[in-house]
Amino acid sequence: MTTGTFFLVVGPSGVGKDTLLDGARAALKNDKRFLFARRTITRPADAGGEDHDAVTPQEFTRRKQAGAFLLTWDAHGLEYGLPITLARALGEGSNVVANGSRATIAELARLVPKLVVVEVNASPEVVAARLHARGRENEAQVAARVARTVPPVPDGIALVRILNDSDVSAGIAKLVAALSEPHL
Repeated sequence: MTTGTFFLVVGPSGVGKDTLLDGARAALKNDKRFLFARRTITRPADAGGEDHDAVTPQEFTRRKQAGAFLLTWDAHGLEYGLPITLARALGEGSNVVANGSRATIAELARLVPKLVVVEVNASPEVVAARLHARGRENEAQVAARVARTVPPVPDGIALVRILNDSDVSAGIAKLVAALSEPHL
């Protein structure tokens, strides 16, 4: 059996990752080649944003110690985890699509046989407008997020860049195309 590809979708807050992932999930819902990962997050279920498994920090630690996660990381005061079941799905040939953190790329590359990083970005003006509209950050936090710089993707890892500056349907089409192209 062919091993699936792990598509790690990364990008700063406000570039529209969740919107693009939701649209791609809907567009590919009948395509059995794709499995969209559901993250476990130490954030309440009703906090907005993506649909996720909400757990307390204590439960997250318990699951982590029990080996329930393929990958974990923390960001912005929260803990995130991708379930270990994704490794089995990859081994069975599924292509896994997950919203993730750029900080985990090198570690994930050691854990999965085929990794493609899908980097979503938008202009600073578009990001600022989206963050303001979402209403979760104050002016200083928005400015800090827009000014944040990130390290490049490590050498040797397949990278697809998506500029998500136009309408939602165009961004979704770009992500679906990125997931559908053979990369390795």
